[in-house]
Amino acid sequence: MEGRAGAPGEAGARRAPAVLFRGPVEPLLFLVNFSLVLQGPLTTQYLWHRFSADLGYNGTRDRGNCHNQSANPLMQKVETLTSHWTLYMNLGGLLVGLFSATLLGAWSDCVGRRPLLVLASFGLLLQALLNVFVVQLQLPVGYFVLGRILCAFLGDFGGLLAAGFASVADVSSDRSRTFRMALLEACIGVAGMLASLIGGHWLRAQGYANPFWLALALLIVVVLYAAFCFGETVKEPVCARLFTLRHHRSIVQLYVAPSLEKSRKHLALYSLALFVVITVHFGAQDILTVYELSAPLCWDSKLIGYGSTAQYLPYLTSLLCLWLLQHCLADTWVAEIGLALNILGMVVFGLATITALMFTGYGLLFLSLAITPVIRSKLSKLVSKSEQGALFSAVACVNNLAMLSATGIFNSLYPATLNFMKGFPFLLGAGLLVIPAILIGMLEMTHPHLEFQQFPQSP
Repeated sequence: MEGRAGAPGEAGARRAPAVLFRGPVEPLLFLVNFSLVLQGPLTTQYLWHRFSADLGYNGTRDRGNCHNQSANPLMQKVETLTSHWTLYMNLGGLLVGLFSATLLGAWSDCVGRRPLLVLASFGLLLQALLNVFVVQLQLPVGYFVLGRILCAFLGDFGGLLAAGFASVADVSSDRSRTFRMALLEACIGVAGMLASLIGGHWLRAQGYANPFWLALALLIVVVLYAAFCFGETVKEPVCARLFTLRHHRSIVQLYVAPSLEKSRKHLALYSLALFVVITVHFGAQDILTVYELSAPLCWDSKLIGYGSTAQYLPYLTSLLCLWLLQHCLADTWVAEIGLALNILGMVVFGLATITALMFTGYGLLFLSLAITPVIRSKLSKLVSKSEQGALFSAVACVNNLAMLSATGIFNSLYPATLNFMKGFPFLLGAGLLVIPAILIGMLEMTHPHLEFQQFPQSP
């Protein structure tokens, strides 16, 4: 039986807790992504070196030796184990996240964004705590999977993104929304860039433990910020039950409600475009570190840090280019240019055999991250203000499904193609990106001003 949400001004209205100051959501997502990116490549490298030690393989410690072992069966076994355990972590988190993502975002439309931010931040804190235990106590690597599942059950990073982007939509106008969402993504990207740059050097200097401790400390700060400093953007939060089918129904209604049918069709097509873009983005990201660690590149932790920094630099360059290009181009065509450059970058990655070529590929991605804020902004303009949480809950679900597909495709395909073409998954990603390029271009040419229509508020 569903709980009564209550109308604004009635007894069901929930008084917001006192806050120290009304802080925006950007610092919270900055700190969270700094923590996650600091842990991400370090976890992959920890798995690599843990399996290398278990199997007696040390080829990556001698770069010349690594280049001469492209067919070394021990190295391929280490690669396969690392890729498979990355697959297990992602699958465990994403499958659970499909349930929580579709529940929590719509729930935040009633109770406000703060409860979701606190819940998801606490889940990330639990995951970081388990990661510290694995590294400090040499626990079985299966605890990485357990931490990922616990985190996903409480909302994971997808829940934070849903609440973050919904809060931006709550307070931004239609005209400024694309840039505001790009700004939020830029905050996420700058955090990732700094964490990547620091992580590689810190790993070489002090090992794995201290970076994981810093990640844990930052997430404690995030939980406190979400609870006591974030300025709630839902004007009148009301009490509502969490575990109810009402939240799931509100997401389904976004796509099947008989009113505004035309906008719902566009919502579905933009969601499909976003799904493919995120699939390629996270699929490539999943295998880049192990691709760079192994022959013929044989990167060490310092180069891995530089590569991860270059991977996050497009968050800044995309924001700057989007701001400049918006003066002469529609948002859609900026996204199309970004897709074209992304396709070219994937092709270069697939063919790269030397370090210079890998960084050339990274350089071609300078506008690639203008794509997702454009799509998110267009999606946000197709629904009413009272549906923003449900929308970004649906977007979080699309994000999780895309990451699930990315994990299944790229982490499974990479070990299977080691013997004939290691870069084949990147070439596949380039081909997949043609799909959103066609969809977005088609929607812009057929209904270029659809996003400026004003839709009535949901009852």
